[in-house]
Amino acid sequence: MTGAASGIGAACCRALAAPGVAIALHTRKNREGLARTVAAVRERGGEAIEILGDLAEAGVPERVVADAAGALGGLDVVVSNAGFADRTPVAALTDAGFEKSHDAIALAFLRLARAAGPLLREGRDPRLIAVSSFVAHLFRNDVTIFPASAAAKAGVEALVKAIALEWAPAVTVNAVAPGYTQKDPGAHAALDAAQWEAIAARIPMRRLGLPDDVAAAVAFLASPGAGYITAQVIHVSGGVVT
Repeated sequence: MTGAASGIGAACCRALAAPGVAIALHTRKNREGLARTVAAVRERGGEAIEILGDLAEAGVPERVVADAAGALGGLDVVVSNAGFADRTPVAALTDAGFEKSHDAIALAFLRLARAAGPLLREGRDPRLIAVSSFVAHLFRNDVTIFPASAAAKAGVEALVKAIALEWAPAVTVNAVAPGYTQKDPGAHAALDAAQWEAIAARIPMRRLGLPDDVAAAVAFLASPGAGYITAQVIHVSGGVVT
């Protein structure tokens, strides 16, 4: 599980944790947050190991996969969740800024998938799951646009579909696309409190999504019941139409 120190990643770890389940938890540098997630996994009877590294750097995704497989004795499920939101408008978006999103999100997912593929094929009910975002789909004048993040997440979704076809029937490959999702208390948010309140009023379900809402979808895709679902993007957005 990449990006496991907080938010959706931490919620996914809690949802997947159970006796007999071992999870490798990754973060770039948030050791304190990762320690809380490790404790939550262990409270639920699961086993947990910690892995640190910047997935935007060449070689790190491959190392994360190798370290996880080595510690756990193989891989059954890989969840690619790490990423960040960048709302820099196109006119101000530099090549370096665009590449930062691409490297940390789309390229990191590709590298994780390439490294994990052979290991997943040896796993039990193997699953590759990516966390995308509604920002890859929602483009209107009345919402905030995230050009670099949207392009990177759209790339992830295209890779999900391509990999799913290449790896079928051995491995299922899917994505979950969260809508507006509540952040952990004190966490950095791309929008201020007033903007979040206005957004919640426009969502058909009349609230922001919770990390646990997204985690429930990820847990389902990781379960035996999702064995005939592949190459799909499941939106967890409270009814936001994209």
